[in-house]
Amino acid sequence: MRYAQLRAFHHVAVAGGFSRAAEALHLTQPAVSDQVRQLEESYDILLFDRSRKQVRLTEAGEDLLRITLRMFEAENEAAEFLTEARSLRTGHLRIMADAPHHLLHILAAFRDRYPGIRISLSTGNSDQVVAALRAYEADVGVMGGMPEVSGLTGAVLDASPIVAFVARSSPLAARSDLALRDLSSLPLVLREEGSKTRAKLLAAAEAEGFSLSPAIEAEGREAVREIVAAGGGVGFVSMAEFGADARLRPIPLRPEAGLMMEEAVVCLDQRRDVRLIRAFMELAGVG
Repeated sequence: MRYAQLRAFHHVAVAGGFSRAAEALHLTQPAVSDQVRQLEESYDILLFDRSRKQVRLTEAGEDLLRITLRMFEAENEAAEFLTEARSLRTGHLRIMADAPHHLLHILAAFRDRYPGIRISLSTGNSDQVVAALRAYEADVGVMGGMPEVSGLTGAVLDASPIVAFVARSSPLAARSDLALRDLSSLPLVLREEGSKTRAKLLAAAEAEGFSLSPAIEAEGREAVREIVAAGGGVGFVSMAEFGADARLRPIPLRPEAGLMMEEAVVCLDQRRDVRLIRAFMELAGVG
């Protein structure tokens, strides 16, 4: 087994194709294909399913990718240590958050301290954040509470109650509050499965002996907001995330519902000592 063969396999797996891997490695596509083929032949193993137009990892390929992700992460750490990136003068931090506003004070402090670091921010629900971290597509995640899964470390940033919200023109806008059971007779606009807000709401109803189901299911917080603003029903969000929107009115859920939404900042356990990630987590209060 040669380093070049493993590197070729890793880049094809991560990039999702031989052409893109060749571009990343500054090699020709035949050269990359040949290195992967030699690796497969040397160990009599099939790493990619080439029967379709799109290159797909076999089960063995997925197992090997989990190993090479750690291998090349360690290589990157070594490179950072041996270059100016070790002092965090350069680099790229990828963050995925379910609600970016929870990060604003941390981002400002991080930019002040490390102005040379490029930051990219994407959004997704809690399940998507966990998946992105595990796939090494994000370095840091912000999500609704600490996940009940192994392999992640982090800390809670803040907590606020979940509230309902409706269009200002809705008859419900005059309500001072809503009981959890009131929701069973209302048209609910809920986010996609994987949303912590949705999961908490449905679990609370189930604990009270009844069920809730969406009249409309929408992907993403902004989609829910627009549907509700147009009179499509009742949406839900943590009060900290409600923001300012003259079209909408928040309605508290009665205290007995006990619906609180925590926001946590997390990273993979095995990557917590990567310098860039550690610097961000320390600013977020994660030791």
